[in-house]
Amino acid sequence: MKRLFTAAVVIALPLVMAGSAVASPADDSSAIRSYFSKKFPAVELNEFGNGVYAIDKVSRESWEAIEEFPPYETFVDAGEEMWNTAFANGKGYKDCFADGPGVAHKYPHWDKEKGMVMTLPLAINNCRKANGEKPLKYAKGSINDILSYMTYNSRGHKTNVVIPSDDPRAMAAYEEGKQFYFARRGQLNFSCASCHMQNSGNYIRSDILSPALGHTTGFPVYRSKWGTVGTLHRRFKGCNKQVRAKPFKPQGQEYRNLEYFLTYMSNGLELNGPSARK
Repeated sequence: MKRLFTAAVVIALPLVMAGSAVASPADDSSAIRSYFSKKFPAVELNEFGNGVYAIDKVSRESWEAIEEFPPYETFVDAGEEMWNTAFANGKGYKDCFADGPGVAHKYPHWDKEKGMVMTLPLAINNCRKANGEKPLKYAKGSINDILSYMTYNSRGHKTNVVIPSDDPRAMAAYEEGKQFYFARRGQLNFSCASCHMQNSGNYIRSDILSPALGHTTGFPVYRSKWGTVGTLHRRFKGCNKQVRAKPFKPQGQEYRNLEYFLTYMSNGLELNGPSARK
């Protein structure tokens, strides 16, 4: 399986035509699933939520051993304490999330009133600010504790991003996320798709590149490289740096729209966060 990264591969998918009227979101989803089912025919759909461990047997064995004593467990516990601790005004997270902590499958979603993509980290900080609390940083720190607890309680729920047909701003946000995914950037002139579509399953140095399908289901993730749990937008930021492009701010419009597109591509896959990655 040891193939080298190549930037010369081109794929013929309707969804590469970002911004065109050729492909609807449903067309995009169908195309990406068809692409990966042909590329990795032995992998069942829901297995793509396990990232590189769905396509590489050796990596999977190591991962399964790690999962016996998951490194993110302490973060889940810390998040549970945050959930159960009242704010200074006597209220808490449960007053903002009436359905309980297991609501990660409802994000991201289109917020018609605000005219923007609403993510779970953004909703958490909106809750804190509404109750007079200082917002949490979006990439590192305590945001990962509460996210770990909430996503852990959402395990088994299926991703279900809806793009409302009655608000063209929602489709525009989706298209912007799609354009971001396929646009080349940075000194290396790579796109997200360069690594995670064309070269998924190939080696870049000693690492195997994971498939795009299912990328959002396991966040937040504990990465050995980080030595802690990190958010999806921290990973987006890191990827931009790796191609020598200036990263955007976590929870800025660019990354929220990218999350909207990428999570829609994983609709129907079960959430399995928090997870552990190399």
